[in-house]
Order: sequence, then structure tokens, then C-alpha cells
Amino acid sequence: MPAPPGLPARRAALRLLDAVLRRGEMLDQADHAAMGGVPGLADRALARAIAGEVLRWLVDLDALIDSATRQKLAGDAKARMVLRMMLAQWLRLETPPHAVIGTGLPLLDGGPRRLAHGVFSNLARQKVTLPDVPTLPEAVASRWGERAPAIAAAIARPPPLDLALRDAAETEQWAERLSAIVLAPGHLRLPRGAPVTELAGYKEGAWWVQDFAASLPARLLGPGEGKRALDLCAAPGGKTLQLAAAGWQVTALDLSEKRLSRLRENLTRTGLQAEIVQADALKWTPEEKFDAILLDAPCTATGTCRRHPDVIHRIGPKQIDDVADLQAKLLDRASHWLKPGGRLVYAVCSLEPEEGEHQVVGCMLPADPIKPEELPATVPPTAKGWLRTDPGMLAEQGGMDGFFAARWRAD
Repeated sequence: MPAPPGLPARRAALRLLDAVLRRGEMLDQADHAAMGGVPGLADRALARAIAGEVLRWLVDLDALIDSATRQKLAGDAKARMVLRMMLAQWLRLETPPHAVIGTGLPLLDGGPRRLAHGVFSNLARQKVTLPDVPTLPEAVASRWGERAPAIAAAIARPPPLDLALRDAAETEQWAERLSAIVLAPGHLRLPRGAPVTELAGYKEGAWWVQDFAASLPARLLGPGEGKRALDLCAAPGGKTLQLAAAGWQVTALDLSEKRLSRLRENLTRTGLQAEIVQADALKWTPEEKFDAILLDAPCTATGTCRRHPDVIHRIGPKQIDDVADLQAKLLDRASHWLKPGGRLVYAVCSLEPEEGEHQVVGCMLPADPIKPEELPATVPPTAKGWLRTDPGMLAEQGGMDGFFAARWRAD
């Protein structure tokens, strides 16, 4: 009997979820291996959509499963994973129940198909629903504190598409051409689903994809006017492009040649210039000091949970402590590479205070507080002159990534 249509996409989704929830891998890293044998972009997108919805609603999906069977399923059991996928397709992707059953049960060859069929059918007959806002794991909700409900609400929906413009003076022109909303001069937002490479302006390099929050740290260095800037841990390069477009002579340093290749491609496409250095920032030393340094440090990336819901489940105290130690070392090294009067901006796309606010005390340079007029009106600095965003902000416009940034000036 031939396999039902769409089964390869479901198998790929199952592999993605296994990689994240059992092995602790990043969703993006697991993508290549999981998609083996999946034909076409549509099936690949479906696999990612199924996995993403399971990760967003995992706690609530498990509560539904447990409410429908006395035979408790182990948290990492294949049957539970398949049931999570089946429910996510029905409740979030609006797949008809008969299609869910037809593509879900074949994943359990040799397994408890009857149990899975019974649990799903029982829940379908009850016409169960998910809550309006995903339930976060207790440990995550505790870490994110009073902002956890707003962040959870933002996680419920995959994010829209944000574009950073090469020329901020053309903001209104490109907003009209792309039917986009303007978030700030030089930054536009489009509905999710637009094929990036087919949008007007892509081929001529008029813009690049960059979340609005990710564009804020580079804004804190102002216009370059031909001065030298170091983008430390630069790949995949959105901030390098921003600095180059703002008139800085940019040196972009990163350890990963694979990630730097994406930066090279975007530099070529946009016609912007930067010196690229592949090196370990903990071992590399510049020949001369810089007027500005942007350290977008490696982090847990929990602030990107709207587009990477795997971080909700695979990031814990150990991962936070490990990257916080690396961040402190990088910040210390970078603080010695500034010319007198030069500025250092430290940024992370993390919601964890250990990676943000707690790192500020480790820098020996004098603080250079962020002023309200240096940021869009929708994103004011904190009372201490730092930048802190989270996915619950700009909720009516589709949210934004979580970022922390602070700034110092050399004597």
C-alpha cells in the first residue's frame, strides 16, 4: 500500500522534535538531517510548522493527552510525540481529523497505534481546545517573571517578516512598494509568509532580513563618518550591514566560516563593504584600536522564542551559566580595544538577566547611558540607561525579539 501523501513531512517533523526534546539540539541545526528524503519546499515548510507548533504548545498538548488516557505515556515516548503532532495539526494548523489520523498513525508502526488512535479520537469527539496563550514550563515562567504572560502570548504566533533598509532615507518609498508598515526609519514589517527572494528590492540589495529588536544595538553607535568599527561575533551579519550602511569602516569578526559565508553573500548583494576576519575572539588581538565596538555576544537566544520555540525547552541553568562565562570574557577583551572616546555596545538576544543586566557590572569602562532620543519612541531605554526588549512588546504589531544592550565610553 502506498504511503499517504504528506507522510514524509510528518516523519521529518518527528525527527526534528526528537532532536530538540530528546537530544537537546537546536531546531535549525537539526533541520538538515531531519529533512532527508522530504520532497519540495512545501513539505519542508509543513514539517517545520508542525514541529514549531508542538514546541509552542507542548505543555498544553501534554495536558490534553493526559486528560484522555489513564495509561500515562512517558514524556519522551514515541506515541506521546506522535499524539502531540496530531493534536497540533488539528488544533493549530486546522488539518481535518481524518487526515491527521491517516498521516499520524503510520508513524507508529510496531507501536501503540490503537492507544494513539483512541486518545486522539476521544479528544476530537470532545472538541477540545487549546488556551488562548501557551502555558510555559514552570522553570521558564519563573525565570521570566512578571513579563512571562506577555511573552507567552507573543510565542503563540510565528513572527512577521522584518526588513532593514540599506538607505533609511527611502523608508516611505519602500513601505509603499512592499505594502509594509514602518517600525522606525530604515525598518519595515511585512506579514509572515512573503517569499523573501521574490520581494521587490531583494535582488538589488535594498534591504536584508533583520528583526526590529536586533537592529537596535547598532543604532546606539550612531553615524560612522568614516571611522573604524569592530563587529565582534558578527555572523550572520545584519549588524555589520547596518554599520556599513551608517558610514562605518567595519571589521567583521566571527569564528564560523560557514556563518561568515552568509555575510559575504549579503555584502555582495547590498553593495556594502566590510573587512571580514575569521578568528576566535578570545585569541585574536587587533593591530590597532577602534572608534566603536559592537559585541553581539553568543547567548542562549531565549529572546528569539517566537521564531525558535525550541529554546523554551532546551535552555536551562547550565546553558545560561556556560554562555554567561563566555560573555564576560569577551566583554573584558573588547573593553581594551577602544580608542579614547570610543564606544562599546554589548548586546545579547537573551531574556536571561545573567546574560544581560548581570554582565554590566563586569565592564570596567565608564557607563554611557542610552538616551530616549537614540531609540524609537516605541522602545524607551530602562531607568538605568540600558535597552531591554521582550517578545511581548509591540504586541499589536506582531511583537519583537528579546534583547539586552548596554553601552560604555573609553576614557
